[in-house]
Amino acid sequence: MKVHEYQAKQILAEFGVPVPKGGVAETAGDARRVAESLGGRVVVKAQIHAGGRGKGGGVKLAASAEEAERAASQIIGTTLVTHQTGPAGQRVKTVLVEEQMAVARELYLAVLIDGAAGRPVMIGSAAGGMDIEEVAAKSPEAIHRLEIDPATGFQPYMARELCFALGLTGDLMRPAVGLMAGLYKALAAKDASLAEINPLVVTEDGRVLALDAKMNIDDNALFRHPELESLRDKDEEDPTEVEAAEKGISNFIKLDGDIGCLVNGAGLAMATMDSIKLAGGEPANFLDIATANDVQKVVDALRIIARDPNVRAILVNIFGGMARVDVIAQGIIEAQRQMPAAIPVVARLAGTNVEEGERLIRESGLPVIRADDLGDAAKKAVEAARAAA
Repeated sequence: MKVHEYQAKQILAEFGVPVPKGGVAETAGDARRVAESLGGRVVVKAQIHAGGRGKGGGVKLAASAEEAERAASQIIGTTLVTHQTGPAGQRVKTVLVEEQMAVARELYLAVLIDGAAGRPVMIGSAAGGMDIEEVAAKSPEAIHRLEIDPATGFQPYMARELCFALGLTGDLMRPAVGLMAGLYKALAAKDASLAEINPLVVTEDGRVLALDAKMNIDDNALFRHPELESLRDKDEEDPTEVEAAEKGISNFIKLDGDIGCLVNGAGLAMATMDSIKLAGGEPANFLDIATANDVQKVVDALRIIARDPNVRAILVNIFGGMARVDVIAQGIIEAQRQMPAAIPVVARLAGTNVEEGERLIRESGLPVIRADDLGDAAKKAVEAARAAA
């Protein structure tokens, strides 16, 4: 789950990470009042779950409360397009109004869960305010990494090591060490997968603070954090993924291809998408329906997949002993009868009650394309999608 910048800053501030003074505004009038409380010289920042807001016109400087009101009126209610939103953009509902800072240096700092390392990793770079991926690609020596043992946590000597690498020495070291420790504590305490500060700035008066912030919370840990669930902004999420989650299909991610996938098991879903690409096609989604021995859940999943206008064919790949093939088959039949468009369905079914499932599909008279194995299913799904296109 992603949160807005102002929400990330509120969380980080709880753990001692210094952030600029500011407030959130939903109207231009609110923005003016916040600016007045901060002395007038502020920055007005669009709040959407995407980077590149400045380049897209979503960040404006204001020298007075009147300018802040005007800037907010130009941002709130508009659709902001950045390299991360895609061409459709994202509608701005709120802005963050913050005091302007006299910045001497910009750096990058983040702590994240590194799947390859199997532990948290803190990353720092003197090249702040830029896309860290670009820095890593062009100047990998500018990226400094510290792996953190979760059993012992983030230690002061690690922070000092990173401070030396980033040039945060002298009077800057003590506050920088405290900030780094707070960033790690926030990630661990809130079960975040990412806590990022870009840029981390050194001000002209010698302060170190988070000028921008980003946090991603692990959805699987939200049951431990009811206080974070309220931070979710569903308007910022893909509506299809939101609907899938509301129907109990939590493992659904929309992709850009034209072959929908309904699979039981995350590993099998990955293998199914790989097989589609090997056959020359592109998957339209990742969907692990798990052990869904529920006809309605299968129907809901297929209808969500079919609603994607890019989908030209659907591949159902069921394999295993816990999933009842007859239930899956009944779901396929019900879904095909309800779907408005005739989207070809390729089914590879293996598991408990497979004979009964085969009989149900056969007697339904519906044009379900059968496949003997995964390779055969992927090939037939690609062929069906091309024919439908």
